[in-house]
Amino acid sequence: MLPESTDGHGGGGTAVPMAWLCAEYTADELLRAGRLVEPGSLEHRAGRQALALTIHLCDGAGSGALSAARLDEWLSRTSYDHPWPDWVRERLAERSEMGVPPAEGWGRAARTAGGTDPDLALARETWRQLEATRILATDLRGLSASAGLGVLGLDQVDESAQTWVPAWQLGLPLGHLALHLY
Repeated sequence: MLPESTDGHGGGGTAVPMAWLCAEYTADELLRAGRLVEPGSLEHRAGRQALALTIHLCDGAGSGALSAARLDEWLSRTSYDHPWPDWVRERLAERSEMGVPPAEGWGRAARTAGGTDPDLALARETWRQLEATRILATDLRGLSASAGLGVLGLDQVDESAQTWVPAWQLGLPLGHLALHLY
């Protein structure tokens, strides 16, 4: 059965989460351009979700070409020293409390008949998946700049020592690197 309306305006139709879809598309394009991981892999999915969440919470992909300022903001948010998970939780909470519509330039807030923002709902679900999904990765927890690592900093890495990490811990650096490569 087709809904009466798919534009999110009146009639109890299905609201289309355009801001989220644009953020996810932009993230996917950036990751594909970087050719860091195989499209369709769990790693690619984690990178796309982390980057899409970052783009969306930085007020969307916007319209037109990616500006240097926008890329710099995304790079800053995904950098190693940025408390990304705390930032994501805070931004989601702020948007939930305030009922923030999609980013400026995306038109009216697309709301379902129940009054929920479909973009925010997808962002929340993506964050839940990034936290709940575990990926087996090389254990890098014991490494630090002061550990006396070799010239390339890789002498002490035992790639056979692996640990299960939340998907965002792998996806976030992939997204950051994809931004650098863009």
